[in-house]
Amino acid sequence: MAELPDGHFRELIRPYTGEVTKVHIPKQGFTTEFAAVIDSEKGPFFVKAMFNRPGGRKDSILRERAINPYVQPLSPRLLWSVGGDDAGWIILGFEVIDGRGLDFEPGSPDLPLAVDLLNRAANLGLPDVARDWTEDRWDAYVSSEDELALLRGDALLHTDINPSNMVTGPAGSWLIDWSWPTRGAAFIDPACLVVQLISAGHTPESAGGWAARCTAWANADPKAIDVFAAADLRMYRAVAAQRPDQAWLGALADAAQVWADHRGVAEAGM
Repeated sequence: MAELPDGHFRELIRPYTGEVTKVHIPKQGFTTEFAAVIDSEKGPFFVKAMFNRPGGRKDSILRERAINPYVQPLSPRLLWSVGGDDAGWIILGFEVIDGRGLDFEPGSPDLPLAVDLLNRAANLGLPDVARDWTEDRWDAYVSSEDELALLRGDALLHTDINPSNMVTGPAGSWLIDWSWPTRGAAFIDPACLVVQLISAGHTPESAGGWAARCTAWANADPKAIDVFAAADLRMYRAVAAQRPDQAWLGALADAAQVWADHRGVAEAGM
Protein backbone atom coordinates (compact mmCIF):
# COMPACT_ATOMS: atom_id res chain seq x y z
CA MET A 1 0.00 0.00 0.00
CA ALA A 2 1.20 3.52 -0.78
CA GLU A 3 2.02 5.74 2.19
CA LEU A 4 1.56 9.36 3.17
CA PRO A 5 4.73 11.40 2.59
CA ASP A 6 5.77 11.89 6.21
CA GLY A 7 4.62 12.22 9.80
CA HIS A 8 4.23 16.00 9.58
CA PHE A 9 1.86 15.55 6.62
CA ARG A 10 -0.10 12.95 8.59
CA GLU A 11 -0.52 15.25 11.57
CA LEU A 12 -1.62 18.18 9.41
CA ILE A 13 -4.49 16.24 7.84
CA ARG A 14 -5.53 14.24 10.91
CA PRO A 15 -8.15 16.80 12.11
CA TYR A 16 -9.94 16.42 8.74
CA THR A 17 -9.42 12.73 8.07
CA GLY A 18 -8.87 10.94 11.34
CA GLU A 19 -6.83 7.78 10.91
CA VAL A 20 -5.86 7.14 7.27
CA THR A 21 -6.46 3.50 6.33
CA LYS A 22 -5.50 3.40 2.65
CA VAL A 23 -3.60 5.54 0.15
CA HIS A 24 -4.16 4.99 -3.59
CA ILE A 25 -1.94 6.84 -6.09
CA PRO A 26 -3.82 7.49 -9.38
CA LYS A 27 -2.27 6.32 -12.63
CA GLN A 28 -2.60 9.74 -14.20
CA GLY A 29 0.09 12.22 -13.26
CA PHE A 30 -0.42 15.47 -11.39
CA THR A 31 2.12 18.30 -11.21
CA THR A 32 2.20 18.10 -7.42
CA GLU A 33 4.52 16.65 -4.83
CA PHE A 34 1.70 14.36 -3.68
CA ALA A 35 -1.67 13.34 -5.15
CA ALA A 36 -3.76 10.39 -3.97
CA VAL A 37 -7.19 9.13 -3.04
CA ILE A 38 -7.20 8.26 0.64
CA ASP A 39 -9.63 6.26 2.74
CA SER A 40 -9.94 7.47 6.31
CA GLU A 41 -12.09 7.46 9.41
CA LYS A 42 -13.92 10.55 8.14
CA GLY A 43 -14.40 9.31 4.60
CA PRO A 44 -12.60 9.22 1.26
CA PHE A 45 -10.80 12.30 -0.06
CA PHE A 46 -8.75 13.19 -3.10
CA VAL A 47 -5.69 14.89 -1.65
CA LYS A 48 -3.24 17.15 -3.50
CA ALA A 49 -0.25 18.74 -1.83
CA MET A 50 2.78 20.93 -2.53
CA PHE A 51 5.81 21.74 -0.46
CA ASN A 52 5.36 25.14 1.19
CA ARG A 53 8.23 26.95 -0.46
CA PRO A 54 8.40 29.86 -2.90
CA GLY A 55 7.89 29.15 -6.58
CA GLY A 56 5.40 28.36 -9.31
CA ARG A 57 4.13 25.12 -7.79
CA LYS A 58 3.20 26.79 -4.51
CA ASP A 59 1.46 29.58 -6.41
CA SER A 60 -0.38 26.95 -8.43
CA ILE A 61 -1.90 25.15 -5.46
CA LEU A 62 -2.87 28.45 -3.85
CA ARG A 63 -4.68 29.42 -7.04
CA GLU A 64 -6.46 26.08 -7.16
CA ARG A 65 -7.63 26.61 -3.58
CA ALA A 66 -8.80 30.16 -4.33
CA ILE A 67 -10.70 29.35 -7.53
CA ASN A 68 -12.55 26.24 -6.33
CA PRO A 69 -15.68 28.00 -4.98
CA TYR A 70 -16.15 29.71 -8.36
CA VAL A 71 -15.94 26.60 -10.56
CA GLN A 72 -18.80 24.68 -8.96
CA PRO A 73 -20.32 22.29 -9.91
CA LEU A 74 -17.95 21.90 -12.86
CA SER A 75 -15.08 20.88 -10.58
CA PRO A 76 -15.04 18.57 -7.55
CA ARG A 77 -15.58 20.53 -4.32
CA LEU A 78 -12.70 21.44 -2.06
CA LEU A 79 -13.76 20.14 1.36
CA TRP A 80 -10.82 21.30 3.45
CA SER A 81 -7.34 22.73 3.18
CA VAL A 82 -4.43 22.93 5.59
CA GLY A 83 -0.87 24.17 5.64
CA GLY A 84 0.91 27.36 4.75
CA ASP A 85 2.48 29.74 7.26
CA ASP A 86 5.15 27.71 9.05
CA ALA A 87 3.88 24.30 7.95
CA GLY A 88 6.00 22.33 5.51
CA TRP A 89 3.07 21.46 3.26
CA ILE A 90 0.03 23.04 1.62
CA ILE A 91 -2.64 20.34 1.33
CA LEU A 92 -6.05 20.33 -0.37
CA GLY A 93 -8.75 17.75 0.34
CA PHE A 94 -11.38 17.34 -2.39
CA GLU A 95 -14.50 15.25 -2.71
CA VAL A 96 -13.87 11.98 -4.53
CA ILE A 97 -15.66 11.59 -7.86
CA ASP A 98 -16.35 8.31 -9.61
CA GLY A 99 -15.29 8.67 -13.22
CA ARG A 100 -12.79 8.18 -16.01
CA GLY A 101 -10.96 10.47 -18.37
CA LEU A 102 -12.57 11.17 -21.73
CA ASP A 103 -11.58 9.40 -24.93
CA PHE A 104 -10.51 11.99 -27.52
CA GLU A 105 -10.07 9.58 -30.44
CA PRO A 106 -12.05 10.08 -33.67
CA GLY A 107 -15.54 8.67 -33.39
CA SER A 108 -15.52 8.59 -29.61
CA PRO A 109 -18.92 9.13 -27.95
CA ASP A 110 -17.08 11.30 -25.39
CA LEU A 111 -16.41 14.16 -27.82
CA PRO A 112 -19.74 15.93 -27.23
CA LEU A 113 -18.99 15.73 -23.50
CA ALA A 114 -15.71 17.58 -24.07
CA VAL A 115 -17.57 20.35 -25.91
CA ASP A 116 -20.20 20.50 -23.18
CA LEU A 117 -17.54 20.85 -20.47
CA LEU A 118 -15.87 23.72 -22.33
CA ASN A 119 -19.21 25.45 -22.85
CA ARG A 120 -20.00 25.09 -19.16
CA ALA A 121 -16.57 26.53 -18.34
CA ALA A 122 -17.20 29.45 -20.70
CA ASN A 123 -20.34 30.28 -18.73
CA LEU A 124 -18.58 30.52 -15.38
CA GLY A 125 -17.61 34.16 -15.67
CA LEU A 126 -14.47 35.75 -14.27
CA PRO A 127 -14.47 36.10 -10.47
CA ASP A 128 -12.66 39.00 -8.85
CA VAL A 129 -10.12 36.63 -7.33
CA ALA A 130 -8.84 35.83 -10.84
CA ARG A 131 -8.86 39.35 -12.25
CA ASP A 132 -5.09 39.78 -11.85
CA TRP A 133 -4.19 36.32 -13.13
CA THR A 134 -3.36 37.42 -16.68
CA GLU A 135 -2.61 34.49 -18.97
CA ASP A 136 1.04 34.89 -20.03
CA ARG A 137 2.31 31.43 -20.99
CA TRP A 138 2.25 32.29 -24.69
CA ASP A 139 3.58 35.85 -24.29
CA ALA A 140 7.15 34.93 -25.19
CA TYR A 141 6.03 33.24 -28.40
CA VAL A 142 4.16 36.05 -30.17
CA SER A 143 5.77 38.47 -32.60
CA SER A 144 4.37 41.82 -31.51
CA GLU A 145 2.31 43.70 -28.94
CA ASP A 146 -0.57 43.71 -31.41
CA GLU A 147 -0.48 39.91 -31.53
CA LEU A 148 -0.25 39.73 -27.76
CA ALA A 149 -3.36 41.88 -27.41
CA LEU A 150 -5.33 39.26 -29.36
CA LEU A 151 -4.68 36.72 -26.59
CA ARG A 152 -5.94 39.00 -23.83
CA GLY A 153 -9.52 38.91 -22.60
CA ASP A 154 -11.81 38.58 -19.61
CA ALA A 155 -12.59 34.87 -19.72
CA LEU A 156 -11.68 32.48 -16.93
CA LEU A 157 -9.38 29.91 -18.54
CA HIS A 158 -8.38 26.40 -17.50
CA THR A 159 -5.68 25.95 -20.20
CA ASP A 160 -4.69 22.39 -19.25
CA ILE A 161 -7.25 20.76 -21.51
CA ASN A 162 -6.45 17.07 -21.94
CA PRO A 163 -8.29 13.73 -21.69
CA SER A 164 -7.27 13.15 -18.07
CA ASN A 165 -8.66 16.50 -16.91
CA MET A 166 -12.08 15.91 -18.49
CA VAL A 167 -13.84 13.23 -16.47
CA THR A 168 -17.19 11.49 -16.83
CA GLY A 169 -18.99 9.05 -14.57
CA PRO A 170 -22.41 7.91 -13.34
CA ALA A 171 -23.01 11.18 -11.48
CA GLY A 172 -22.03 13.56 -14.29
CA SER A 173 -18.95 15.09 -15.89
CA TRP A 174 -16.27 17.41 -14.58
CA LEU A 175 -13.35 19.58 -15.65
CA ILE A 176 -10.75 18.84 -12.97
CA ASP A 177 -7.28 20.01 -11.95
CA TRP A 178 -7.73 23.79 -11.95
CA SER A 179 -4.08 24.15 -10.99
CA TRP A 180 -3.37 27.25 -13.09
CA PRO A 181 -6.54 29.24 -13.81
CA THR A 182 -5.95 32.48 -15.68
CA ARG A 183 -7.67 35.39 -17.39
CA GLY A 184 -7.46 35.65 -21.16
CA ALA A 185 -9.18 35.32 -24.53
CA ALA A 186 -12.11 32.93 -24.32
CA PHE A 187 -11.14 30.90 -27.41
CA ILE A 188 -7.87 29.66 -25.84
CA ASP A 189 -9.40 26.66 -24.06
CA PRO A 190 -11.12 25.38 -27.24
CA ALA A 191 -7.84 26.01 -29.09
CA CYS A 192 -6.04 23.81 -26.58
CA LEU A 193 -8.66 21.13 -27.30
CA VAL A 194 -7.89 21.31 -31.03
CA VAL A 195 -4.24 20.36 -30.52
CA GLN A 196 -5.21 17.55 -28.16
CA LEU A 197 -7.71 16.17 -30.69
CA ILE A 198 -5.15 16.24 -33.50
CA SER A 199 -2.70 14.44 -31.23
CA ALA A 200 -5.41 11.82 -30.61
CA GLY A 201 -5.76 11.16 -34.36
CA HIS A 202 -8.19 13.77 -35.69
CA THR A 203 -7.62 15.68 -38.89
CA PRO A 204 -7.35 19.46 -38.46
CA GLU A 205 -10.76 19.77 -40.12
CA SER A 206 -12.32 17.35 -37.62
CA ALA A 207 -10.63 18.98 -34.64
CA GLY A 208 -11.70 22.42 -35.81
CA GLY A 209 -15.24 21.17 -36.30
CA TRP A 210 -15.47 20.10 -32.67
CA ALA A 211 -13.97 23.40 -31.51
CA ALA A 212 -16.57 25.24 -33.62
CA ARG A 213 -19.26 23.76 -31.37
CA CYS A 214 -17.79 25.69 -28.45
CA THR A 215 -19.45 29.04 -27.85
CA ALA A 216 -16.10 30.68 -27.06
CA TRP A 217 -14.75 29.63 -30.46
CA ALA A 218 -17.73 30.85 -32.44
CA ASN A 219 -17.09 34.48 -31.48
CA ALA A 220 -13.30 34.39 -31.90
CA ASP A 221 -11.39 36.53 -34.39
CA PRO A 222 -9.79 34.16 -36.96
CA LYS A 223 -6.64 36.28 -36.84
CA ALA A 224 -6.42 35.70 -33.09
CA ILE A 225 -6.74 31.96 -33.64
CA ASP A 226 -3.90 32.13 -36.21
CA VAL A 227 -1.71 34.04 -33.75
CA PHE A 228 -2.39 31.47 -31.07
CA ALA A 229 -1.71 28.54 -33.42
CA ALA A 230 1.71 29.98 -34.31
CA ALA A 231 2.55 30.82 -30.68
CA ASP A 232 1.41 27.40 -29.49
CA LEU A 233 3.66 25.73 -32.05
CA ARG A 234 6.65 27.79 -30.90
CA MET A 235 5.91 27.00 -27.27
CA TYR A 236 5.58 23.25 -27.76
CA ARG A 237 8.74 23.14 -29.86
CA ALA A 238 10.67 24.97 -27.16
CA VAL A 239 9.36 22.84 -24.30
CA ALA A 240 9.79 19.57 -26.20
CA ALA A 241 13.40 20.51 -27.00
CA GLN A 242 14.05 21.15 -23.32
CA ARG A 243 12.53 17.81 -22.28
CA PRO A 244 13.33 15.35 -25.09
CA ASP A 245 12.67 12.39 -22.80
CA GLN A 246 8.97 13.33 -22.58
CA ALA A 247 7.46 11.74 -25.69
CA TRP A 248 4.04 13.27 -25.06
CA LEU A 249 5.49 16.77 -25.46
CA GLY A 250 6.95 15.82 -28.82
CA ALA A 251 3.59 14.41 -29.86
CA LEU A 252 1.85 17.66 -28.96
CA ALA A 253 4.51 19.65 -30.82
CA ASP A 254 3.78 17.51 -33.89
CA ALA A 255 0.05 18.12 -33.48
CA ALA A 256 0.62 21.87 -33.13
CA GLN A 257 2.65 21.74 -36.35
CA VAL A 258 -0.21 20.02 -38.19
CA TRP A 259 -2.66 22.64 -36.98
CA ALA A 260 -0.36 25.53 -37.86
CA ASP A 261 0.13 24.04 -41.34
CA HIS A 262 -3.63 23.75 -41.75
CA ARG A 263 -4.15 27.41 -40.84
CA GLY A 264 -1.26 28.53 -43.05
CA VAL A 265 0.83 29.94 -40.21
CA ALA A 266 3.55 27.28 -40.05
CA GLU A 267 6.18 29.72 -41.29
CA ALA A 268 5.27 32.07 -38.44
CA GLY A 269 5.96 29.23 -36.05
CA MET A 270 9.46 28.51 -37.39
